[in-house]
Amino acid sequence: MSESKPVTPVHEPAPADFYTPEVLAQGNSLGYLVKRVMNSFLLQTDRRLLPLDLTHAQWLPLYALAKGRCQTTAALARELALDPGAMTRALDRLEAKGLIVRERSAQDRRVVDLQLTDSGRVLAAQVPPVLCEVLNAHLSGFSEAEWQQLIGLLMRLVANADRLREDVREDGGPVPPVVADVACMSPTADRLPET
Repeated sequence: MSESKPVTPVHEPAPADFYTPEVLAQGNSLGYLVKRVMNSFLLQTDRRLLPLDLTHAQWLPLYALAKGRCQTTAALARELALDPGAMTRALDRLEAKGLIVRERSAQDRRVVDLQLTDSGRVLAAQVPPVLCEVLNAHLSGFSEAEWQQLIGLLMRLVANADRLREDVREDGGPVPPVVADVACMSPTADRLPET
């Protein structure tokens, strides 16, 4: 008989009180700094992908489809935290370029699955090296330990953000996390209607 492992209880983190109106400034605002870094990531990635005729709105779903994280418009919109209408327009452009196809699900005819074409797979394979180049450029001067620490700290912020999102849903139901890999990978996950 195998022993069961003890369950570690999940505790709410202690509230922080680092920011006060007297301390808050653009140079120490977490939101402002994260936004600046994200804007730089996107700008540098878009510049490097311009020769491939891919915009941010296009390479993001193309890459997610290539990684197998999602198969429907609704799942992609949830995964990438984008408006379903905007996602549909981006997918329309990818389809017009011959990079994806939409196919009715064999299991549920109401669901439209997304598939990369051969051209889409070739193009999607060129995205990861660009992402690595951009991320590594932003990490210049960091040690590997600092990089790992930064990832750990950001994951804690994401966990806090997900917890806060649960508190604000108006109808009282749980709000899915911003990154919903499990929902996208599960063939039995609830799917929003296709737009």
